[in-house]
Amino acid sequence: MSEATRTAGAPTVVLVHGAFADASSWTGVIKRLQAKGVPVTATANPLRGVAADSAYVASVVNQLDGPVLLVGHSYGGAVITNAATKATNVVGLVFVAAFAPDEGERLGEAEAASKDSVLNSALVPLHYPAADGGEPAVEFAIDPARFHDTFAADLPVEDAAIMAATQRPVAELAFSEPTGPPAWKKLPSWAVVATGDKAAGTDVIASMASRAGATITEVEGSHVVMISQPQAVTDVILDAAATVG
Repeated sequence: MSEATRTAGAPTVVLVHGAFADASSWTGVIKRLQAKGVPVTATANPLRGVAADSAYVASVVNQLDGPVLLVGHSYGGAVITNAATKATNVVGLVFVAAFAPDEGERLGEAEAASKDSVLNSALVPLHYPAADGGEPAVEFAIDPARFHDTFAADLPVEDAAIMAATQRPVAELAFSEPTGPPAWKKLPSWAVVATGDKAAGTDVIASMASRAGATITEVEGSHVVMISQPQAVTDVILDAAATVG
């Protein structure tokens, strides 16, 4: 792929952020992809549940012309796993410290089985109004005092504090809703496994990536490896784009 122009037929890279974050978490990766002439967009992830979020991301992808390489971080991996089955133009998947669940699996159960993750003990339950006027629904945020060690241990404390202050809570449904048929059974996949992931858990992420048959790259970093090691993550995305393009 040319550093100045897009190669004909190369996919658009669609970046999907995870829980407790927003699209700005991809800033370092976007900068590097754009410098290579790669078409890229970082879409909003509503964080309201697997079914709703994957339907939203699929609608974004379906409105793009040409092939798409879907990239998901953390919970965003579950979203792209489901969204890609609802979009006909997805040609590959990249999981960045991301879940790659199988049909019927729930992320909360997978998380509970991790020996590396400390996320569950750092979560704070909150409530938001139900759309139909019913009982308030539950969502989770990370305790700001635990955010650095749990989520972003390889970033400066000051940067993690800003991320904690701007975090977006995720609906409980993201953890309890079963996933649908996974797109990784039909599409080529790549995975970045962060060796110091205390949020999703390195053990769970590595196991899911292996089961998905993904091409795995281990990177020394925390759960937010796309922020702390943006070049390493970008390199994996570029490799994937060159393969499917």
